[in-house]
Amino acid sequence: MPAPLDLQHLRAFMAVAEWRSFRRAARALSLSPSSVSQAVRTLEERLGVPLLQRSTRSVAMTQAGTQLRAQLTPVMQGLDGALAEAAQWGQEVRGHLRLNVPRSAADLLLGPLLGGFLKAHPGVALEVRTQDGLVDIVREGFDAGIRFPEALPQDMVAVPIGPQQRFAVVAAPALATALGVPETPHDLLQRPCVRQRFPSGALYRWQFVPPGEGAQAFDLAVEGPLTVDDQRLALRAALGGAGWAYVYEAMAQPHLRAGHLVQALADWCPAEPGFALYYPGRKQVSPALRALIGWLRG
Repeated sequence: MPAPLDLQHLRAFMAVAEWRSFRRAARALSLSPSSVSQAVRTLEERLGVPLLQRSTRSVAMTQAGTQLRAQLTPVMQGLDGALAEAAQWGQEVRGHLRLNVPRSAADLLLGPLLGGFLKAHPGVALEVRTQDGLVDIVREGFDAGIRFPEALPQDMVAVPIGPQQRFAVVAAPALATALGVPETPHDLLQRPCVRQRFPSGALYRWQFVPPGEGAQAFDLAVEGPLTVDDQRLALRAALGGAGWAYVYEAMAQPHLRAGHLVQALADWCPAEPGFALYYPGRKQVSPALRALIGWLRG
């Protein structure tokens, strides 16, 4: 029976495949380049097939190497995760975490939960950067981010957190009385609206789904005298009578209950998937990040 594959040989191959360099892979593994080269050579001899094409200037993957890397990636991630979880038993979770989140997620999701998390894990130092635009969290030095799942790059691991989110079309009662409550989204084109602009510069188009099974969603470019870049500011503008605003329903609920706002088109605004915490797929999850994910998922 052939000898089992050596885990260190697999780790050496995966590091070279990621970095495309024996020297950089060796630095990442705290090994010498010759040790990494020998480990990969031993693996190739064991499998009987070349995995890498080497030259004096570069390292490239063979077809066999590309396939092996794709199949090994989830296996190695699962192994690293299992080892990290095992290491937590009997140990205090410690470490520094940097998160990049939109302001809406900070308001609706993180704010109420962070105090309890830090009390449960006093060894964790947490830094939260609120930033609405999607950033490269790896390049900017963040451990993880929070966004809606559809906005995330495909090479990220996304973990659903928090409840579904619903948007609401709201306005001050005086404005609704004076101009009438819209009965369909297209009625908004005849009313003042508080528009919102993305960090990219694009204007946000309000999204609706007609009531009824199988209806097709559509979006609407509204008009109005005021354009802002923040949900809270849009909500305050609606409270002040500037126009109809399209905001998170959870954010507007206290004002709706108090009678300071009225809601329209509730049947046209279905619940959407909630936020997701995401992190690089090739990166081992630290005990501190794993603890935060568990806390946010409840």
